Amino acid sequence: MKSLDGIQFAEMVKMGAHHLFQNADYVDALNVFPVPDGDTGTNMNLSMSSGSKETEAHAVAHIGKTAQALSKGLLMGARGNSGVILSQLFRGFGKDVETKSTLSAKDFAHAFQHGVDMAYKAVMKPVEGTILTVAKDSAKKAIEVAEHEDNIIVVMEELLKEAKASLERTPDLLPVLKEVGVVDSGGQGLVYVYEGFIAAMKGEKLPEKTSSYSMDDLVSAEHHKKIQGFMDTADIEFGYCTEFMVKFMPEKVAENPFNEHDFREGLSQFGDSLLVISDDEIAKVHIHSEQPGNCLGYGQKFGDLIKIKIDNMRQQHSEIVGDDYKKDVLTSVPVKKHPYAIVTVAMGEGISDLLKSVGASAVIVGGQTMNPSTEDIVKAIESIGAEKVLILPNNKNIIMAAQQAAEVIGIEAAVVPTKSVPEGLAAILAFNPEATVEDNKTTMTEAYAHVKTGQITFAVRDTSIDGVEIQKDDYMAISQGKIILASPSLVDVSKSLFHDLVDEDAEIITIIYGEDVTETEAKELAAFVEEKYSHADVEVYNGKQPLYPYIISVE
Repeated sequence: MKSLDGIQFAEMVKMGAHHLFQNADYVDALNVFPVPDGDTGTNMNLSMSSGSKETEAHAVAHIGKTAQALSKGLLMGARGNSGVILSQLFRGFGKDVETKSTLSAKDFAHAFQHGVDMAYKAVMKPVEGTILTVAKDSAKKAIEVAEHEDNIIVVMEELLKEAKASLERTPDLLPVLKEVGVVDSGGQGLVYVYEGFIAAMKGEKLPEKTSSYSMDDLVSAEHHKKIQGFMDTADIEFGYCTEFMVKFMPEKVAENPFNEHDFREGLSQFGDSLLVISDDEIAKVHIHSEQPGNCLGYGQKFGDLIKIKIDNMRQQHSEIVGDDYKKDVLTSVPVKKHPYAIVTVAMGEGISDLLKSVGASAVIVGGQTMNPSTEDIVKAIESIGAEKVLILPNNKNIIMAAQQAAEVIGIEAAVVPTKSVPEGLAAILAFNPEATVEDNKTTMTEAYAHVKTGQITFAVRDTSIDGVEIQKDDYMAISQGKIILASPSLVDVSKSLFHDLVDEDAEIITIIYGEDVTETEAKELAAFVEEKYSHADVEVYNGKQPLYPYIISVE
């Protein structure tokens, strides 16, 4: 194969996504920490599936256009750090080939390298021994091979070969992998994608493997949202959900040069919940407006309108609230125009209520076991209709998806990189509605820096990590992200966690208990804490969170 076109590339993407889907459970099982958050495979699978779906819908012979479709699908579907990095790898790939109708072996190799460059830039502190290393090593090998080999299949074979070799080296670069005896889970997921690529290029079939994830699981994971039960029809300020695409016309663009930022600003006068994504040929628009004709007229200044879709949201709302309504993924305060919004992430009805009580505008249900995608976060922001937004992920694996959402949403936005619910609560309490977005980000970040977080959960596998021997189903005390003790006794583990977190400077100790803990058990633990650490005030909340019997905050 001396050249690669867009239709062939779409088949590669489809096969890569399918192979990853089949093996997502194995990738999950490679997660190092034994907490019940084995989600690397799930995140990569759902991210790649989103990319594959978009690619299949827009595949054309021009590989640059097909690669752009993959990039867009991955960007909006990206979940967790692994999914975001995957999206950046193929975003860079797509940018490098966007003007090319077909790829040569050298083009193909250099596109992978461009993806690596973009992925490394997206990560604030790149860690070697991860998916980044596997992508980097394999891209470097592809470039070396392409210097003397013009067969793209041979280049892909060598790229895959080096990716597997790099994956086997990840424990030598990341000590925690060697300690547990596994390779990097994100790197393994990338290898599955590459295996799918080469199989499609050769016209081969990969071995079938039954995944433990059912279709119902995946549909549930896609976060079907219904927010309408939390607002009245009369509260809908902009009644028409308007979506359209502008296919740029040279003569119109010559008269009105297109700039995405200026285009977005121009449309913002007509409504809210504005989202604009563009490339060199098309701009895709989503906006809630009271006068959709004005939006369409503005778009026509730059080209032809295609795929126009206008829904009457007042009518939709009336029909939906007439049905039995059940809270699902997104819970929100009544929707109305706000100058500011705070969007955050958490699991547990009680925690959600607590976050909203201190100022959160919307709480996306998610966290350890299900990281919301970039699109989930964007839609949560859109549902509020604010002019400015602060996003609090409350989980380190959601920060990168939140940052992508802040980049693509059409309003002023910033991410306050909280890694836990206690940090999120402290950050929200420091919010100043009169301050700028950047000043609030700084102040809120400083506020949560003084919070110590502890969590108690259970082990999903036997392992040994950081010198702690862990048996499946043991309770584990996690202090500031580090496992300090594992034991069958919840009481023993809880007391040890407090001993590690609380010092003489502690002023407030907050205990948030989960759905598997009774009120009596929580009160007994609180009584112990009040007696032992009498210098601090103790607060107790029923968070109703799954998987984590206790979440502890010390300030």
